[in-house]
Amino acid sequence: MRTLTHTVAGSTVGIHFPERRADIDGFRAFLAGGDKVIAFDTEGTGLDVYTPGHRLRLAQFGNAREAWVLRTDLFAEEAAAALRQPRPFVMHNAPFDLLTVDRHLGVRLEDLGPRTYDTRVLGHLLDPRAPQEGGIGLSLKPLSAVYVDPDAPDTQEGLTAEFRRLGLTKATGWAGIPIDNETYVRYAGLDVILTHRLFSELGPMVREIGLDHLSKFEHHLQVLLAILQRRGFRLDVPYVEALRSDLMTEAEAFRRTARRYGVENVNSTAQVAAALEAMGETLTERTASGATKVDKGVLLPLADLSLGWERLDVRTPNPLADAVLRSKRAEKWATAYADAFLMLKDADDRLHPSIGALQARTARMSISRPPLQQLPSSDWRVRRAFVADPGQTIIAADYQAVEMRVLAALADVPKMKDAIAAGEDLHGFTARLIEGDAFTKYHRKLYKGVGFGKVYGGGAVTLARQTGADLEAVKRAIAAYDRVYPEIKRYSRRLMERAEFGRREVVTPSGRHLPLDRDRLYAATNYVVQSTARDLLAQAIVDIFAAGLGDHLLLPVHDELIAQAPTGDAEEVIREIGRAMESTFYGVRIESDPDVYGASWGHGYGCQVTNGSCVIRESHPQKWGVAHAN
Repeated sequence: MRTLTHTVAGSTVGIHFPERRADIDGFRAFLAGGDKVIAFDTEGTGLDVYTPGHRLRLAQFGNAREAWVLRTDLFAEEAAAALRQPRPFVMHNAPFDLLTVDRHLGVRLEDLGPRTYDTRVLGHLLDPRAPQEGGIGLSLKPLSAVYVDPDAPDTQEGLTAEFRRLGLTKATGWAGIPIDNETYVRYAGLDVILTHRLFSELGPMVREIGLDHLSKFEHHLQVLLAILQRRGFRLDVPYVEALRSDLMTEAEAFRRTARRYGVENVNSTAQVAAALEAMGETLTERTASGATKVDKGVLLPLADLSLGWERLDVRTPNPLADAVLRSKRAEKWATAYADAFLMLKDADDRLHPSIGALQARTARMSISRPPLQQLPSSDWRVRRAFVADPGQTIIAADYQAVEMRVLAALADVPKMKDAIAAGEDLHGFTARLIEGDAFTKYHRKLYKGVGFGKVYGGGAVTLARQTGADLEAVKRAIAAYDRVYPEIKRYSRRLMERAEFGRREVVTPSGRHLPLDRDRLYAATNYVVQSTARDLLAQAIVDIFAAGLGDHLLLPVHDELIAQAPTGDAEEVIREIGRAMESTFYGVRIESDPDVYGASWGHGYGCQVTNGSCVIRESHPQKWGVAHAN
C-alpha cells in the first residue's frame, strides 16, 4: 500500500492507496473508527455518466485526517459494501457521485441519497453568488480556501496541469491518466478530506441562521431530480440525424442569402454592420471596445422578431438581419443540440440531461449537457427529438403566470388578486384597466412585457426591443402600470429600503437569503419573485413524488413539468399531476395548465403528424389544453 502525506490547515493528513487485497484491512478499520459522517467522492473517465464508454476508476472515502482511495477495478465490492453501511455520507456536488455509484457499483440512489449531505447545497444556502457576482462560488476549491485552508490546493487545476505534462487534454485526461499517478491519487484523496472539513464548518453555519429546514428540503429535492436524470428521455435518433442535416442545409441557405448583401461571413461583426448600414439601417449601440454592436439583441428588432422569435409586426423585416440570425441559429442548434444529443445518448438511445437544483442566485433549476431550458417556445423542431416510450404519451403541466401571481401575492395587489380569483387573463385585464374596453392585442403584449419587466428586471429599453414599441410609448406604459398597480412600486421600495439600511439582502418566504449588489438594490423584487416561483415548482415536484406520480416525470423546464403516461391513462395522469402542482400562496391561487402533448415533446409546440412527419399547423397553437378535473 502506498501512503502519501499532505498538509491541510497546518496539520499532516494521510492518503492511503491500497494495491493488494491485504491492504484493505486498514480501510475496514478506518470505517469502524467511529466517524459519524464519512466523506465520499468518485473519479471516472468523464462527466457524462450514462455514455456507453463511461467508467468508474476511483472511489474515495475520508475524514478530516485521512483518505482511502480505492481502485474500483480491484476493490469495487469493498467500496459498494462501505456505501451500503447504514451511516451518513457527505459529498460535494452529490448528484454526480450518487448517479455514478448507482450505475457502476449498484448502490441504489434511493438508498444512498437520503443519507447524503452535500457541501455544495450548504454553500449555496450561505452565499448563492458566483465569483463574478462577488461571492465565493460553489466549487470545492474556493469554498475550502475560505472555510478550511487559504492554501487549499485547486485539485482540478492541478490535475489539468498533470494532464498537460502527460500529453493529455481535459477531454482525454480523466480516462488516460495512469490510475496510480501520484498527483491523481493525491488530489483524489484531498477532495474527500477537504469535503469533510468543509462540512464541519458549513453545517453549523446553516443551522445558526435557521436554514436547517431549507437544507433538508434541498437535499431531498436533489435526490428526486437525480432520479429523473437517471430515468432519461428517449431520443428519436433517426429524426435527430435528419434534423442535423436539415439544420446545416438551412444554415448554408441563409448564408447564401447573406452573401447577396455582401456578407461573406455571418460571424463577422464588421461585415454585418457595414452591410446593414449600407441598407439604410441606423446602428447606435457599441461594444466595450467601441465596435458597432450587431448581436442578437440588435438584429431581432431589425428582423421584426421578438426575443421569442415571434413576429412583432411593427416594421418590414430586414432580410439580411433575418438571414444572419437564422443562419447562426441553425448552425448553433445543429451543434449544441443535434450533435450533443448524439454524443451524450446512452446505449439505449436515452438522453440524461443534468438537472441542477440550485442554479444562479435565485436557486432556479437549470438543465445542462445539453441546455434544454434555452429552447425557444416558438419552435418545435428540437423538442420533437424527444419521444415517449412505447405505449406511452408525452404529457405536461405548467403554471399559469406563476411569477405574476407570486408578485400579486407578495405585493398584496387587490386588483390583480381579484382578477386572478375571477379567472381573468391577467395581461388582458391590465390592458383593459389602462386602455379601456377597446384595448388591442398590441396593448396586451405591451403590458404583459411591463409586468414581466417587474419580475425579471427588464427596463424600458429592453421592453422596447422586445415589443418593437417606441421607447417613449414604453415609458408611458410603465408609468400607467405603476398608476393602476401602485402596490408593486411600494413593495419594491420597501425591499430596497430594508436592504439599504439593514443587511444588503432579501429573504424569501421560504427563508432563503439572497444577497443584493450595492448598485443593484432595485433587483430585490426580481430576486424574491423568481426565487419564490422556483420554490413553488420545487415543492410541486416533492408533492408529485409523495402522491405516487413521480414515476411519470421526465424533466422540469422553466415552470413546465414534462412527463409521460400510458396512452390510455394520459389525460387522467396529467390532471392528477396538475392538481398536485396547485396551491394557495398568501391567498392567491397558484394554478396549472395540464396538457396531453402526444408522441413527442414537440407535439405540444405546434408539431402535428402528417404522413409520418411533423408539420406546422395553420393556427400553430403552442399547446392542446385538457380540462381540469372537478
